[in-house]
Amino acid sequence: MRNAFLTIAPVLLSATLSAQGVFSNKTQVVLEKVIQDYPNHFYNIKGELISQALQTSRYKSTVQLPGSASSTVTLVSAGNQGSGWTCTVLETNSFDEAKEKYATIYGQLSNSIITTGGQKTFILSGQYENPAEAKKYTCIVFSLLPGVGEMKKLKVELSLKEEKNSWKILLSVQDKNPKEEAQGALTSN
Repeated sequence: MRNAFLTIAPVLLSATLSAQGVFSNKTQVVLEKVIQDYPNHFYNIKGELISQALQTSRYKSTVQLPGSASSTVTLVSAGNQGSGWTCTVLETNSFDEAKEKYATIYGQLSNSIITTGGQKTFILSGQYENPAEAKKYTCIVFSLLPGVGEMKKLKVELSLKEEKNSWKILLSVQDKNPKEEAQGALTSN
């Protein structure tokens, strides 16, 4: 009986881990949903209209990180057409709390595996930058590796910034601006 249990235990453990997703966490799962809808300009996660200006519309997002303050989808319809999703992960008066949460989110996202439509898989890669209270703004730009097709235009950004005596952590998925794309083309040649 003991031998049978020892034989079955690894199989049960393996099945449990794969059902949970070894590399999966709530932040990564939410981000994966957002990235999957990127080619659709976030149409499937766009909620009610918040505001509309001449060429820009902002919507509530139907997808947001658990415990976050808000998430929005922004669509620009003229000139440099584009779209973006932004989540205000945390807003606090404590720099130390913000710094700790920033590091935690980076840890949840760095080198995570993102699966998109057509079951293409990418690895989210970005270099950690340690925030400093005197600096007022810190940003990590993640890339999807390998950067192919539509996903070359995608930018995932985690930022920590001081705003009106409080600290905000923002996670965003958006189009790279044309200057960033041109720089990327120059550095890859």
